[in-house]
Amino acid sequence: MSIVREIWRFPVKSVGGETIQEAMVGPTGIEGDRGWGIVNLETGLTLTARREPRLLFASARVVDGAVVLTLPDGTETADDAALSSWLEADVALREAGPDDQGTFEISLAEDEQSDWVQWQGGTGSFHDSGNRRITVVAEASLRDWDRRRFRLNLITDGALGSERDLHEQKVQVGDCVIDMIKNVDRCVVVTRPQPDGIERDLDVLKTVNAELDGNLGVGGTIDTPGRIAVGDHVSTLS
Repeated sequence: MSIVREIWRFPVKSVGGETIQEAMVGPTGIEGDRGWGIVNLETGLTLTARREPRLLFASARVVDGAVVLTLPDGTETADDAALSSWLEADVALREAGPDDQGTFEISLAEDEQSDWVQWQGGTGSFHDSGNRRITVVAEASLRDWDRRRFRLNLITDGALGSERDLHEQKVQVGDCVIDMIKNVDRCVVVTRPQPDGIERDLDVLKTVNAELDGNLGVGGTIDTPGRIAVGDHVSTLS
């Protein structure tokens, strides 16, 4: 049996998040997680750090049900004009409705200069996939890497073993039951710099690809919504 050590919520897609002590988990994951996205009004695409790495230098938190972003210069805002000025593009902050889903893009080229393709995430949030509403990783799997590189929701002590042992299992955390059905595949974003001393490090992705088959973390869908908290047990159900 493992224990939840940390809970992370990332309110705005590709923007830094916040640690919380407890959370409600609903059908789309932790309440407020990827609940907002920054949309390019010209293309209709939801921005990600693949195309717009400046997003990695902002952070977001939920305050009384609304989102507040902290920009790299310390400005706190949820204003479209301020975000447009920062990103030098016509953008708007959008909250996901029950039937909304983000349209994202990724480059298939190693240098990310061409071959951009689009896909749609799950409904009701700005998650990359409807099969990864909540993600889990064991502390040991993170090695000495800064956990903020990977944007995972639950970090466990790993007493149950690697998060890979949870793949294709039904898992209970607090009152919540999760169907762990999808490994989290990794891209170049995990190598990019972020605030507070996270430097560019190409070896992160090289190691993940060579030793972990390109995956770090496992995600799933919500079988039973409920409350989770730091210190909750993580156990598989037969």
